[in-house]
Parts: sequence; structure tokens; C-alpha cells
Amino acid sequence: MQTIAAVLIEPNKPLELRNLTIPELNPGQALVDVAYSGVCHSQLHEIRGRRGPDRFLPHALGHEGSGIVSAVGPGVTKVKPGDHVVVSWISGKGAVVPGTLYLDGALRVNSGAVSTLMRRTVTCESRLTPISDEMPLREAALLGCAVPTGAGIILNTAALVAGQTVAVFGAGGVGMSAILGAVMQEAAMIVAVDVVDSKLAQARALGATHTVNALQRDPIAAILEITGGRGVDCAVEAVGKKESMEAAFRSVRDKGGLCVLAGNLPHGGRIELDPFDLIKGKRLLGTWGGESHPDEDVPRYVAHFLAGRLALSALITHEYPLEEVNQAFTDLEQGRVGRALIRMGSPPATSIR
Repeated sequence: MQTIAAVLIEPNKPLELRNLTIPELNPGQALVDVAYSGVCHSQLHEIRGRRGPDRFLPHALGHEGSGIVSAVGPGVTKVKPGDHVVVSWISGKGAVVPGTLYLDGALRVNSGAVSTLMRRTVTCESRLTPISDEMPLREAALLGCAVPTGAGIILNTAALVAGQTVAVFGAGGVGMSAILGAVMQEAAMIVAVDVVDSKLAQARALGATHTVNALQRDPIAAILEITGGRGVDCAVEAVGKKESMEAAFRSVRDKGGLCVLAGNLPHGGRIELDPFDLIKGKRLLGTWGGESHPDEDVPRYVAHFLAGRLALSALITHEYPLEEVNQAFTDLEQGRVGRALIRMGSPPATSIR
């Protein structure tokens, strides 16, 4: 049995579509027919070589998606063939199997515990969450990373309560998900900061009460004006740039304001802080997938979506077939997409090596 996968052969080179032989399933593993895969900046950093030396080359990519289980290995009880599932890098309950090796002739292609930029993928029980068949697989793909991270920051990391204020730096997939989380928590004020007017318009449509174009106005000054000089209760940084991280931290209030960094700086990047801001009570945290627990959180998001309380469809701005995966990452890098999905299907035979 084989699968077609987008493989990173060498940093700063286009991904190659490769026809890979699927190995036998080990205990704790499952085979999933992937329906959709997310496209995200952390994968872009890998492709562009911004994470330092990559000792796993060549390797498959993709860490959020959706699909249908087609087979399970020995000992798997969490899912069964035919189950609709969310595939995520965030580990839940079940067996953990750290990696898989695929073959393309003599070429050995590595995969971590999860890879979703492929039509069939071997993953492990802990990276799968079964979902209702009523949940569209298109929107379900967002529940593997973007929503658990963005909304999870609001619900879990910050534990935002009704009436508090939020600033979201970066209106991409994670940032938009944070806005949706803030709407769910009935935030009194949601300020979206970006440099693309179309993204800011989308943020307003999703529930942002204020928007700031950081190319036209200093976001810190704007947020202080909007909040009457106080600053916000919580800021979420989802851009992955030094300047936006520092601005997000400075935008939170003294005595308990919280800044959560979700963006990824390139390898070796650093930020600068005034330590007196920490003495004044500002807090700074990183996040590991919005501190999400997929087995509990994913069903909650599914229920909200099916009840019409979570506008996942509005997050998806672009879809690409697998053979256009390189264009998808180029568009992401150039700020032309919000949350893009790779739709699986049969590509032309000439595009497969």
C-alpha cells in the first residue's frame, strides 16, 4: 500500500510529492485516510530552514488535519476503522509511538508521530480524537492545531472570564481562533492587530470590537487609547515577530495583565523586555497548544460548532489541492491567506516522483 506525501528533501527547496510505501502498523498505531490538512507557520519555518539544523531530513510534514481511520494496529482501542477523527500534534490519551519510516525506493522518509500533508498517514492513538460523523471534515481539520491553540489560550492558558479585555496580535489562523475564544468567553473588548486590512475586516466579522493596522498606527498607543490608558487584561501574540511580541507584552495592564506568546521566532531569535514591567505585575507566558486536552476540548468545540456557536467556516480563507502545496506555503508567507487547508484528492500522475 502506498501514499502520496509532500516531502521536505532540503530546506529552502520546494516540497516534493513522493509516492511512499506505507509500513506495517506497529502496536498503538493507526492508518488514516486524510481529508484535509492545515497549513501553518511552524511548518513554514521548517521548510525555510529557520529552525536550525534539521537532522530528520528528508521528512514528511503537517501536524493538523482530519480524516477517516482505515486500519488500526495491535492494541488500539481508542479508534476503529470507519471513525472520523481529528489528527493533531497535541497528544491526548492512548499509545504514543514517536515516529514512522516510509520508503520511496531507496529513499528513506522520516515522519514524526503525526504528519498530515499526505493522503494516507500512519499516526498513533494519542494523536487521534474521534468525532461525530455530523462534523464536517473540512472544519474539523482546524481542531488539530489552530483552534486548540488560539481558543485554548483564551479558555485554558489565560482562563479569561466574561467582561475582561483582549488584544490579539496577528489575525491568522491562531489569532482568529483566539478571537473566537474571546467571543465564546464574552470578552468586553477584543482588539485585533494586523497589517492587512482584509484580515482586520475578517477579525471584525468574527467578533473583534476594535481593529488596529500596525502599519498605520502604533498598536500600543492605540490599545492604551481604546482602554482608557489601562491596557488589556490579556494579549495574545500569534505573529512570530520580535516587534509584535514586545508590543503585545507592553500592551497588557499592570498588576496582573497577561501576555501569551503563541508565535514562533526563527532559530536564534530573541526579544527584549524592561524587567520593571515584570515588577509592575505584567506576566509573560508561552503556550503548548493552548494547554489543550484533545479528548475533552475537541468534543466541546465540535458541540459548539454543531450548535452554531463557533464560526469555524469563517476561519478558512483558502483551499488548495495537494499538488499546489508549495503555492499554499508561499501565499501564507506573503500574508495572502488566513487559515488555508490542503484538500486531499488524486493529483495528475505527472506530479508524482
